[in-house]
Amino acid sequence: MKTERKNIVLNQNRRNLLVGSAATAAAAGLGLGSSTLMAQAMEAKPNATKRTVNIGSFEVSTLLAGTRTAPDPQTIFGMNVTAEEFAAVSAENFIPADKNQFFFTPTVVRAGDDVVLFDTGLNAAGITAPLAEAGVTPEDVTVVVLTHMHGDHIGGLSDDDGNTTFANARYVTGQKEFDAWAKMDSDGFDAKVKPLAEKMTFISDGDAVVSGVTGMAANGHTPGHMTYRLESEGEQLVLIADTANHYVWSLAYPDWEVKFDMDKAAAATTRKNMFGMLAADKIPFIGYHMPFPGMGYVAPRGEGGFHYVPVSYQMMLG
Repeated sequence: MKTERKNIVLNQNRRNLLVGSAATAAAAGLGLGSSTLMAQAMEAKPNATKRTVNIGSFEVSTLLAGTRTAPDPQTIFGMNVTAEEFAAVSAENFIPADKNQFFFTPTVVRAGDDVVLFDTGLNAAGITAPLAEAGVTPEDVTVVVLTHMHGDHIGGLSDDDGNTTFANARYVTGQKEFDAWAKMDSDGFDAKVKPLAEKMTFISDGDAVVSGVTGMAANGHTPGHMTYRLESEGEQLVLIADTANHYVWSLAYPDWEVKFDMDKAAAATTRKNMFGMLAADKIPFIGYHMPFPGMGYVAPRGEGGFHYVPVSYQMMLG
């Protein structure tokens, strides 16, 4: 039963999830104009929208809520290194230095009687489609966890008319994160998050969302950015959210600066601490912007660097 329960389900339903207002919703998180995003978003046609594994008694599904190609990645990643170093590292890892593929990957977890969704993608349509592939309706979701308030994580909370996507859910986010954004001038936060404030529970480092799901402070990307540890039946997995935004240009080189990190020094420290812990304990993780399905391991690489090891068949074995 354990081997069967751990079977990885890879749905091959071909669809393009980035339509309509998905591009506009992404703009806040990725710093590009909506017209640019719209043109680029239509290029990508993913051939899988969800992948499911089991962590103990938890059923964990990553959901591809969008993907797109963007030019000039060094305007975002490795901003503090030379173009020559950036190009050399890219070549060593068999990726181009002049373009990047972005992935937006919320995660849904069946944990006992709860269905917990971590982040909501670019827009309502983008998250509900892969949820359906995981056998989950918006009404089934009992808890929505927001790791932080960038537009590509809060965009699916409501549709373009302001209708709440997850009508039966309670909402959880970091107190520090919410308070920081409440003081900013952010249209996305004001439109998507503030209307749900009365339904929110605010947590801090070490607090539980549901039994077996614990928040961990991971500041730097945003003031109160949080990650989450899943623990069930002696197994663990960590949802790293945006601790690293790219498996080479951020994870492998934690000191490389990333445009979207609000506190770049703190973000680098968080990366070193997080990936050092994951490497030492050999804990798998899910990264919101890792190449879909976003699951992998990390190993030490050289002095202070890391190497991303995508999940293969490990989780199929009893």
